[in-house]
Amino acid sequence: MKQVILITGASTGIGALSARALAAAGHTVYASMRDTQGRNAPRVQELRDFATAHGTDLRALELDVLSQISADAAIATILAEQGRLDVIIHNAGGLVTGPMEAFSPQEIEHVFDTNVIGAQRVNKAVLPAMRAHGSGLLLWVSSTTTRGGFPPFMGPYAAAKAAMDSIAVTMSYELTRFGIETSIVTPGAFTRGTAHFPNAGKPADLATSAAYARYDGLMDQVGARLSALTPIGADPQAVADEIVRVVGLPAGQRPFRTVIDFIGDGAREVSAIAEQVRIDFARRIGIDDLLSIHAAA
Repeated sequence: MKQVILITGASTGIGALSARALAAAGHTVYASMRDTQGRNAPRVQELRDFATAHGTDLRALELDVLSQISADAAIATILAEQGRLDVIIHNAGGLVTGPMEAFSPQEIEHVFDTNVIGAQRVNKAVLPAMRAHGSGLLLWVSSTTTRGGFPPFMGPYAAAKAAMDSIAVTMSYELTRFGIETSIVTPGAFTRGTAHFPNAGKPADLATSAAYARYDGLMDQVGARLSALTPIGADPQAVADEIVRVVGLPAGQRPFRTVIDFIGDGAREVSAIAEQVRIDFARRIGIDDLLSIHAAA
């Protein structure tokens, strides 16, 4: 069934791959990003070229998740053009690396603003319409750092992803009685195919970073080891393909969480246990009707 979909952070990486894959699957896709008429204008043109070449309904949309005004305007545009919005894919986010001590509180706030509060702004804009319609899907692009092993020097990013993941779980209970589903797609580390690590932000406090010189080369060592562990052919397109699969499933039959991990960081195993604990606890406290929209219906 054709869906109207908004994906945040769709200029590059998993967001861009997912936007194209969803459009190719026959959905109407709004690929949102910042500064569509400035630095991301080439990305917008790439989307238009793809849509023309493949005959898809793929549209670039201005949306800065750091601004409630921007989020409200983007959602209003989609609703005006389509009359509904079926799926929100919370993908916008940014990686930072460096010693935790070196990050200023303001830098950490910015990471959380992008990776956590940004999703809340979009939800504030879209959920009234979804609740009124009585259906919808919030699909959250999480990270195996929330469940599996991960190296040091990723502190603000890992903390923000864990916070976002926790909010996704909380909101899943709060939305089922409105017919709104939640699905969390959890990618592992990809050393090839995205600019996630090359484009990672760094703390401005160079002096404190330099004080950690005894760790110099560690992240390069970790990166090399991750590359060695990654099978040939492992590609972030697999995440986009999983998003297409989840979106395409009938309402009420979508998985709560899936893990796309090629290196075996333990997130799949931990997630399976955590999900069973979540279900069992919900039953013990009498809220198991909130585990799915079918149960709520």
